[in-house]
Parts: sequence; C-alpha cells; structure tokens
Amino acid sequence: MIVSYRNAVPADAAALDALFDESFTETFGHLYAPEDLALFLSRFSLEDWARELADPDIAFRVGEVGGVLAGYAKLGPVTLPVTPAGAAAELSQLYLRKAWHGAGIAQTLMDWVLETARGRGAEELYLSVFTENHRARRFYARYGFEEVGPYIFMVGNHADQDIILRARL
Repeated sequence: MIVSYRNAVPADAAALDALFDESFTETFGHLYAPEDLALFLSRFSLEDWARELADPDIAFRVGEVGGVLAGYAKLGPVTLPVTPAGAAAELSQLYLRKAWHGAGIAQTLMDWVLETARGRGAEELYLSVFTENHRARRFYARYGFEEVGPYIFMVGNHADQDIILRARL
C-alpha cells in the first residue's frame, strides 16, 4: 500500500466532508439518536469546508491511498475553553477511515501536526477527545498529551463527556 500525503485544497471539500461523515458515524454513530447525529453532521456544509480550506489560519493535511482520502488532520487556532500559557494551536480534527486504522497514517498525520504547530510558533497543542475513545486516548498519550480537564461536546442535542488534552511543544 502506497500512501501519499499533501496539503488539502478547497477542491477537497466534498471528499473531506464524506470522510468526516463516514468516520464519525462509523466510530460514534451508535451513541446517538439518529436526529442528533443528523443535526451534528449537517453543521458541516461544503461551503464551510471550502471556507476553512481557504483560511490561512487553518491547515489541513490528507493521506491518500489510490487517489482516495484515507485520513486527514486539521490544525488551527485554539477554540477550546482553555487559557494557554503561551502561543498555542489546536488539533480540531484527526479522522481516518476504518480500513486504514493501524497503517501508520495517523502517526504520519500527527507528526505533521506537531511539526506544523511548532513551525507556527506554538508552544502548546490542545485537542479534545471523547472520554470513552480509549484508542484515541492511548494514541495521544504516546505523543505526551496530558489531561487538562473535562469538556462538553455537543452532538445535536446530546452532550458528550470529552476531555481536553494538552501537549507542550
């Protein structure tokens, strides 16, 4: 399997939207009432994706296998309710299609996130993760992320218990 990596461009909006919907639903869909899941996914329009992809403050990196997006990472300004001690960035999305779990794509994307955040002058990197997403929590712990505190993440009208994590860069 050959994986190629590149920065995403506005033309990737539809492919990113499809990957996000598929990955989120596959991983978490069973936790929510269908109307809550639908409401949550509807918050991400193609126009929103294209706007973010064109925003110089937000960076996307994609991994492709055979021309199909296998995963992506989205890095940008801090939006979580934290008070950084210095310059900071936020990993707001890291999603991978299930077929490519364990293929090293997430690690390569995470390495890009850390390098890009440092290159932007960040001293800290924040993210939030669902408390019961033990696979992701183990993954982030390998990169030195530590718990900052609880966070409520809304999926439609359903309040998830998330954890805010921080890594010092």
